Amino acid sequence: LVSVLSSAIIVYRLPWTWKCSKLLMKFIHAGLNTIAMILAIVSMVAVFEYHNARNIPNMYSLHSWIGLTAVIFYSLQLFLGFAVFLLPFAPVPLRAALMPIHVYSGLTIFATVIATALMGITEKLIFSLKNPAYSASPPEATFVNCLGLLLVIFGALILWMASRSHWKRPPEENAKVLRPIGGTPEGTEAESTMTDGSNADKSDLRINSEAARKQNLKLDEAGQRSTM
Repeated sequence: LVSVLSSAIIVYRLPWTWKCSKLLMKFIHAGLNTIAMILAIVSMVAVFEYHNARNIPNMYSLHSWIGLTAVIFYSLQLFLGFAVFLLPFAPVPLRAALMPIHVYSGLTIFATVIATALMGITEKLIFSLKNPAYSASPPEATFVNCLGLLLVIFGALILWMASRSHWKRPPEENAKVLRPIGGTPEGTEAESTMTDGSNADKSDLRINSEAARKQNLKLDEAGQRSTM
């Protein structure tokens, strides 16, 4: 979840992917999240089987509680992401309304995964290091503590990239200007045929084209900036 989910989060934020089609990036985003979900389920099954084989109690620590909660909410996030943003059945107003929730919940799940990993490695150190103990700061403890610091730094970088506006996929790259019924796109036939139009008519055309462009950017914002 730490590595694959982070890749799914920033796949829209990488500049070299901005020229790819929106549909392709949606499939990549959904595919990475699906892989992370499958690996998370396999890992949880392995943990329960290991505990049962060693007669270790299940679901008693805070690490296990928060980890299971993260997996459950992540599965819901994945299902709703497929149903609303990938399949073409959901109306655009619904996508626009759910997009902030989708982004916020995705980032929250990622932060929860980082916290779960930190609690897990700390719990492992406490249980495994007996002689010398964890409190004596043996090399294993120093190594894992450094790993925890790297996890925090990595998580902070991913959240920073996902929250900065200049890292977002530019909607102008794949946007097509919406045209009214019987109209033409901005800067094409409509302007070329207005040789006899007045300045007021040209001003009206620019205003209408600008309004259509803003409307399209709003719809594109709702459809392509998803972060599961």
